[in-house]
This record gives sequence, C-alpha cells and structure tokens, in this order.
Amino acid sequence: MQGKDNEENPKNLLQQVRDMTIAQKIEFSRRAGKEARAMLLRDPNKVVQMAAIQSPKITESEVLMVANNRQVEEDILRYIVSRKDWIKNYSIKMALVNNPKTPVALALRLIPSLGPRDLSSLVKSKAVPRALSIAAERRLKEMRA
Repeated sequence: MQGKDNEENPKNLLQQVRDMTIAQKIEFSRRAGKEARAMLLRDPNKVVQMAAIQSPKITESEVLMVANNRQVEEDILRYIVSRKDWIKNYSIKMALVNNPKTPVALALRLIPSLGPRDLSSLVKSKAVPRALSIAAERRLKEMRA
C-alpha cells in the first residue's frame, strides 16, 4: 500500500489516501510519513484525524502546525492539551491559547505559564475569548505585584 514512490510523489499519495476506507486510513496513520499524516489530519473524519495525531511518529513541529490550525476539531486540541510532553513546548502552548477552537477552560489552565509579553498581547487581542483576556490581565497584575 505504501511504497517509497508514494512518499516522493504527493499526487500518488493523495490519490492513495483518498481511495482508502476509514479503517485503512486509521491503520495507515500509524506508519505514515509526515506528508501523509498532514493529509490525514485534514481528513473530514474525526476518527482519522485522531488516529493521525496519535501516531507514534508524529513530531512536535507537526503538533505545533495542528495547534495553530483554526480548522482543526476541538477533540484534537483537547488531546494535545492532555499530552504533558507536548504542553512543555512553549510554542504549542501559545498556539493553543490563541486558537479560538481550544476550549476556554483548557486555555485558561495554560495562562499561568505564559510570559509577560505574551500575556500583554493576549490582553490586547480581539481574537481570543474575553475570559482569556481577563485572565491574562489578572496574571500580569500578579506578576507585577
């Protein structure tokens, strides 16, 4: 199903992934390369997306791209927040806080670990929920006190 030529030729890979059943996509996600995982993460089926994000081969840079994606499903963002090894990455944390699809309760838990510059930008941002702006403002005041 996956040969070396498929990884090198994105059109073949795209066609191959399109022709797969959901079960095949889930199985494929475990051994897929970076390009294939990117396709699977954009699949309309949530189960396929979840299988791709849970791939043992996924890298932090791929996770960061997913966390920055405003089209990604909320469940995927919840999964990313649940992974302590990924949440240690400051860039992933910031991407999650700035993603409007991240549930507010989860984003609020990340506020205390942000730096003053990022907190200031959150306070001014119109793209984040008001609750996050307020929490960021409170945290900034605590840091200055």
